[in-house]
Amino acid sequence: MVPVKVLSYNIRSMRDDTDALARVIRACAPDLVLIQEAPRFFRWRKKLARLASASDLVVLTGGGTAAGPAILCNLRATVERTEDVLLPLTPGQHRRGFATAVVDIAGARLGVLSCHLSLQKDERHDQASALLDRLAGMGVDHAVAGGDLNEGPTGPAFTRVAANLQDCWAAGPQGGEHTWTRTEPHRRIDAIFATKGIEVLGCGVPVDLPGITETDLRAATDHLPVLATLGIPAT
Repeated sequence: MVPVKVLSYNIRSMRDDTDALARVIRACAPDLVLIQEAPRFFRWRKKLARLASASDLVVLTGGGTAAGPAILCNLRATVERTEDVLLPLTPGQHRRGFATAVVDIAGARLGVLSCHLSLQKDERHDQASALLDRLAGMGVDHAVAGGDLNEGPTGPAFTRVAANLQDCWAAGPQGGEHTWTRTEPHRRIDAIFATKGIEVLGCGVPVDLPGITETDLRAATDHLPVLATLGIPAT
């Protein structure tokens, strides 16, 4: 097994404290960061590149070309291919998409997908099915998907994904659970999923890591991040 650290994070278009955001990401020391709500408009590439640099990472794919989802990575990752996917647009709803890539990390080949599902229930369920179809079509034995699902574990879209993939928090809870704490009750609407055969060594909100403070977590964005440590079978 090759240990790989994956972080999923809704960064609210970098409208908050970007220094705090970078500090949180750096403290997690991720190999891959699955971003939601990356900048999409004026100079979005420059803004995303600046965040990656401040976090000791590089931009892998996504951003405006995927309608918000993006993927950052460190230099352990060798990129095989990337693809940004725009999903069908429902009138009156925001455009949604997936940022996807296939990478090799220390001999482990891995498909990666970042998503941000709809606020609308039926569209969200359709997008969950599209997520599973996209992973199945990537031509990899092992894959990880993460993002903001806009509903909790009992919702139909979340349940659809978790029925086919490992819900990493459920498989190896570690750290905090809830990712949306601005309203009551607090909810877990951000998650990381992994295909069968990947070992989940731990997953949750990284509240106890050295270098992460409650002040930075609150200042960085309106979501809390999810960090998963995974064991990926080597090829």
